[in-house]
Amino acid sequence: MSPFQSIKTWKGSTDPDYEEKAKRVQELYDISDGKAEPGEGDPDVVICFDEFGPLNLQPHPGHQWAPAATGSGDQDAPRRRRRRATYKRPHGVRHLLAGYDLSTDKLYGHVKTHKRRTQFLTFMRYLRSLHPITERIAIVMDNYGAHLSTRVDARVGDWAAANNVELAYVPFYSSWLNRIEPQFTALRYFALDGTDHPSHKAQGSMIRRFITWRNSHTTDPKLRKVIRRASTIKRAKVA
Repeated sequence: MSPFQSIKTWKGSTDPDYEEKAKRVQELYDISDGKAEPGEGDPDVVICFDEFGPLNLQPHPGHQWAPAATGSGDQDAPRRRRRRATYKRPHGVRHLLAGYDLSTDKLYGHVKTHKRRTQFLTFMRYLRSLHPITERIAIVMDNYGAHLSTRVDARVGDWAAANNVELAYVPFYSSWLNRIEPQFTALRYFALDGTDHPSHKAQGSMIRRFITWRNSHTTDPKLRKVIRRASTIKRAKVA
């Protein structure tokens, strides 16, 4: 038997502060999991944030129910729905801004036409409103430009300082450290696979329905299996 196997490549982090960032994110997870006692200045709640998308209006591959095969089939009435071609996509895209609250095992999301700093801060205010201002929260996220404060736009840092929030950034090319990623795998599996939505409104409605169902069925065996498998795969990629 060959000692080799087929695998996909992945990017190694080039972040000069990799150790510091990864250590802090892991410390926050340990606090959230009850493995470590929070120290002075540590948060009471940890929320993982990321954007999911872009959301296109296109047919997504996936399984579907169809009549059992009998005989040679009928070309005029095929038992399997044909995927439409999408040579043109004039409807633009949408983005899901989402937060996964580790303290409650709840997923929250808003579908937006853009994911700029203004939309990001609006969603941050929503996440902050989920807990009393006296509770310090930490938000784990990536280094996308809209998430950062710059010399010309300090709104993100100013908002965090004024609202009892710690912003914890994962190292570059280390999305596997963000616990919201397996939640996106479940969203794709339950809400998007095998679909062909006619409008962004219909697609957004399906995503919101999934989030509502997911938050009411956090112990569902199939949901937990998909999330657990996605978490294992992401960790294995960097093992």
